[in-house]
Amino acid sequence: MSPADLVFTALGLGALAAAVLPRLVRRMPFSMPMVFLAVGALTGLLPLPMPELDPVADRAWVEHVTEICVIVSLMGAGLALNRPFGLRSWAGPWRLLGITLPLTVAATTALTWWLFDWPVATALLVGALLAPTDPVLAAEVRVGEPTDEDDDEDEVRFTLTAEAGLNDGLAFPFVLAAVALAGAGGVWTAADWGRWFGMDLVGKTVIAVVIGIVLGRLLGWMFFRAGAESLRLSEHMEGFVALAATFLSYGLTELAHGYGFVAVFVTACAVRAAERGHGYHKVLHGFTEQIERLLTAALLFLLGHYLAATGLASLTWPMVLFALALIVVVRPVTGWVAQLGFVTGPRERVVTAVFGLRGIGSLFYLAYALGHHGFEDRAHELWVLTATTVAFSVLLHGASATPAIRRLDRLREARPSDAPP
Repeated sequence: MSPADLVFTALGLGALAAAVLPRLVRRMPFSMPMVFLAVGALTGLLPLPMPELDPVADRAWVEHVTEICVIVSLMGAGLALNRPFGLRSWAGPWRLLGITLPLTVAATTALTWWLFDWPVATALLVGALLAPTDPVLAAEVRVGEPTDEDDDEDEVRFTLTAEAGLNDGLAFPFVLAAVALAGAGGVWTAADWGRWFGMDLVGKTVIAVVIGIVLGRLLGWMFFRAGAESLRLSEHMEGFVALAATFLSYGLTELAHGYGFVAVFVTACAVRAAERGHGYHKVLHGFTEQIERLLTAALLFLLGHYLAATGLASLTWPMVLFALALIVVVRPVTGWVAQLGFVTGPRERVVTAVFGLRGIGSLFYLAYALGHHGFEDRAHELWVLTATTVAFSVLLHGASATPAIRRLDRLREARPSDAPP
């Protein structure tokens, strides 16, 4: 038996499992990501002829595979949202992005520095790469397929989906700050801070938003209102067009030195806004969801295998404490603070605050950062710490998401229509 034969067999079984598991575990207190993570860990513990996984040595392919997974999931998230864009209608996501994200970066940076006594640049990197959320890993806490029904876009699902759609890109300025700080030997001048604020924080974000809006509107016109039938792709119902929109938006924005993650999500929202009630959105979303599910399953399998085969040997109690503190203290507290005075009820605020999953975006940011100078000495430790945090998030949030969201749904259905939240 050759390793290639085993890999092909695993790919076939994994693809079948990715199709069956979401429906099989839909009403159970665990998720598809939990299963793939556990199976990957099992293969790492058994004496199987599996290829050796080293995310430090194989940094480049890890970066690009996770990059593709993230942008595909961002397109799917944007297409699923039906709520028109606005300052008031999107108040929940704005609070989490403007308050929770920077507070999480600051708190996680401080926690890293206190527990591990790493340089400021490395601590800031940990804070930045573990700040973005990833509801891809728990389908119960995100908006489902595109629909005009109000029940599928309650405030909790909408806020968590929109937050993850934007904070995967808005965490990039903090990652770039950590990279630049490491390159400067841990010392920044006032000019460095000004350049970071003007270009990395504001400039690249504006570029991404503008390209996302313009391209999304152009694609929306082409899909639904173009005069030539050959251009009006909504009449042909081909789902792979979602990949074209994803890669085009991401590539153009990166060429313009903007944040491609932000642009992809904005593009998807603009395409959805072009014709909200059209059935083509379900086709596009369904295709992206299938690709996203396959990539996520494969990456979590590899993550579990890496942790069991290599990572556990380097895992320390401070790392475990860090991961648990981020998941059960830092995110819930910062998420709750952001919602003070918000219109939702206390139960909705708790669920929104707690379910800030860490996932594929964190793996991408770490692989990206390790391609730059300044973090080589702690590369392995950074991978173990990040992988452990993501694994804990998958397990804890995956086990609790279904019961928590189903209880919220029951309470909302039982509440009189004129009752306060």
